Amino acid sequence: MNDALNATADTVDPVAYIFNSAVAASAIGAAWELGILDALQANGTLELPQFAAEHGLDPQSTLGLARALAAVDIVERIDTKVMPGGNFADAYRNRSFFHWLTRGSAELFRRMPDVARTANRTGEFYQRDAAAIAYACKEISELTYDPWFWDAIDGLASSPAVVADLGCGSGTRILQLLDRFPAARALGIDVAEPALAVAADATAKAGLTEKVTLIADDVLTMAARPEFAEVELLTCFMMGHDFWPRQRCVATLRRVAALFPSANTFLLGDATRSTGVADKDLPVFALGFELAHDLMGTFIPTIADWESVFAEGGWRLREQHRIGIAVGEVIFELERA
Repeated sequence: MNDALNATADTVDPVAYIFNSAVAASAIGAAWELGILDALQANGTLELPQFAAEHGLDPQSTLGLARALAAVDIVERIDTKVMPGGNFADAYRNRSFFHWLTRGSAELFRRMPDVARTANRTGEFYQRDAAAIAYACKEISELTYDPWFWDAIDGLASSPAVVADLGCGSGTRILQLLDRFPAARALGIDVAEPALAVAADATAKAGLTEKVTLIADDVLTMAARPEFAEVELLTCFMMGHDFWPRQRCVATLRRVAALFPSANTFLLGDATRSTGVADKDLPVFALGFELAHDLMGTFIPTIADWESVFAEGGWRLREQHRIGIAVGEVIFELERA
C-alpha cells in the first residue's frame, strides 16, 4: 500500500493529496457501512447506478463517494464502473479503523478546537457515537485480538459456568463465549446504552436472550450485584485504558476483584501507547486513537505502566500476549493474587 500511496502522492500537489485523503477517510467508512467495499471484494467490479438503485442510494452521492476513493487509488473508476485499485486490499482490511475515526469519533474531531481549550474541559465536554464505535470495534477486535484471545481461552483449566464482559459494546464477545461454552450464562456490562441496544438485538437474533443479562452501568463505579458472585471468567477488551490514571487503575482492579469474588481468570486486552516511534512512522489507527484519547483526557498507558499495577491491584500476571498490530495491542492473562 505504501508504494501505491507514494506513487499517487508524487503526482499531485502534496496539500491537495492531504485534503483528498481526509475526504477519502470518510468515504472508506461510509463505503464499508453501505456495502460498497464488500461488494467490490466479492465481485471485483461494480456498476454504481445499479448498486445505488438496488440499495436505495442517491446515485450522484454514490458516484461522488467512488471519486473520493479513486483519488487515493482505493478504486479505479471508468465513468460509473469501479474496480479495486492499488490500495484496495489494505484499505479493505483496515476499514473498521476508518469507520471508528469518521463515524464513531467524528464529533470529537469536528470539535477539536473547542475540546482543546482548557476552559471547556469540564463536565461532559465531548461526544462520540457509541453505536458506531461498537460497530467498528467489533471488527477491530476480530482483526487485532481474537486469535490471541482464543489461545488464552483454549488454555483455561475448566469451562466457566458464568462469564462477564466489562465494556461489552456490541455483545460479540459474550455471544462468542456462549458458543464456545453452551452451558454457560453471560453478563455484559457497558455504560453506553446505544451499544447495549446493539448487543440486545444481536442476543435476540442469536436466540440467547434468556442466557444473557445486559447491564447498563459504569465499570468504574458500579455497585455489587448478586449475579456478580457467580462469575468465573472475566473479560475486558478495548476499555482498560479507562481505568487510568494509576491510582484509579489500582483501585478499579481491586474493586473488580471484590465485585467478582469467584472470578479466577481475568483476560484484559487493550491498546497501549506508542513508545520510540517517530510521528511520521506511526501505523494506521495509532495516531487517531492516541489523539482522540488525548482530547478526551484519557491516559493511554504503556505496557510497562500496566505491568506495574497488577500486584498492587490484587491480580497476578500469568501470561502476556503482545500483539502490536496497530496500537500496541496486548492481552494480559490475570489470575487472583
